Amino acid sequence: MKILIGALPRSDLFGQLVRFALTGGLLTLLVAGGYWVVAELFGVEPLLSMTLNYLVFTGLGYLLHSRWSFKGHGSRDKSALRTARFFTVNTLGFLANQFFVWLLVKQLGGPTWWPVIPVLFVTPLLTFALNRRWVFA
Repeated sequence: MKILIGALPRSDLFGQLVRFALTGGLLTLLVAGGYWVVAELFGVEPLLSMTLNYLVFTGLGYLLHSRWSFKGHGSRDKSALRTARFFTVNTLGFLANQFFVWLLVKQLGGPTWWPVIPVLFVTPLLTFALNRRWVFA
């Protein structure tokens, strides 16, 4: 008998987590790498660099997560609401990333690569939980 976690059997949750890790991992690497390249190599102010990356990758993130990471999870008849919720969650992730840049680069005077660490390891956990429980539920 499968042990249930929330409304899904453990294997379904595991599948979502793996798909999210692959898709989200790729997107996170693109955002973190894009942030660093634009800030460091092109000399763009770090907070602006993170903003530009958010604008570039949010739409791609929605397509990948809605069609693959969370496929088959929750109701699919609320697409406008789901889309608004996704962009809300992504904006929260963006604000978290901006906070990391502000704190680690602007306040503590660290190098532009410092925020890459929490962008890679903290923000994905936050957005996975919110996407699973609220956006694609």
